[in-house]
Amino acid sequence: MVGHALLAPGAEVVVSQYCFAVYPIVTALFGAKLVVVPAKNHAHDLDAMLAAITPNTRIVFVANPNNPTGTTASREELARFVNAVPADVLLALDEAYIEFLDEPLDLLPEIRNGSKPNLLLMRTFSKIYGMAGLRIGYGIGHPDFIAALEKIRQPFNINSVAQAGALAALDDTKHVGKTRKINSRGLKLYARTFRKLGLEFIPSSANFILVRIGDGQRVFGELQKLGVIVRPMGGYQLPEWIRISIGTPKENKRCLEALKSVLGQK
Repeated sequence: MVGHALLAPGAEVVVSQYCFAVYPIVTALFGAKLVVVPAKNHAHDLDAMLAAITPNTRIVFVANPNNPTGTTASREELARFVNAVPADVLLALDEAYIEFLDEPLDLLPEIRNGSKPNLLLMRTFSKIYGMAGLRIGYGIGHPDFIAALEKIRQPFNINSVAQAGALAALDDTKHVGKTRKINSRGLKLYARTFRKLGLEFIPSSANFILVRIGDGQRVFGELQKLGVIVRPMGGYQLPEWIRISIGTPKENKRCLEALKSVLGQK
């Protein structure tokens, strides 16, 4: 919807290297120019992204935490960036994994008081709420911009069952708390194991972790044969890496045992 509202040939979109794959797809869909800013330690270089903004820039996409790297900007860095983005450029802040952060930057006050009309927060029920099959997410922004999106939104884009499930999920704080604990323990388990195995990995703030294992596509295929599905990262210019989603303790153990087998380690 953001692409429909703001993009056309001649417009520019600023993203980070290793950004979520949908941002480049949306940019290409509307014939706009994609400006990719090199990552810094696999994370967003917010200062460089700010410098990449030109009079033709219409949208800056920032995912925090980022998919697929799991990296996150500090509260201070992000606050400075939000305040520095020009008022005529939309900052689409993808907060799909924000519930996994211990102390996320709360930007809702800026939207409520109208001080950041160019800020759009994008969230989802697919991650910590575990409702990916319902395909429901939401955006929080200035009333004028939301009104513009309403003009191009399909009238039947979210069904009533998904809406009812999402509303119920908002009150299920017990599930969210439990998921956060399981995810945190899982991340620590993977980090400990990767260190023991001598594998390079990127510390993650999301519900997945990126690890360097050599031939990512081969390892992906071998793990599939063992009934374990991971994500090869060749499409993200990281062919030597795979992304592993954090599961239950039993699932994590099975995944690590399969990975050790494929890599010939014990």
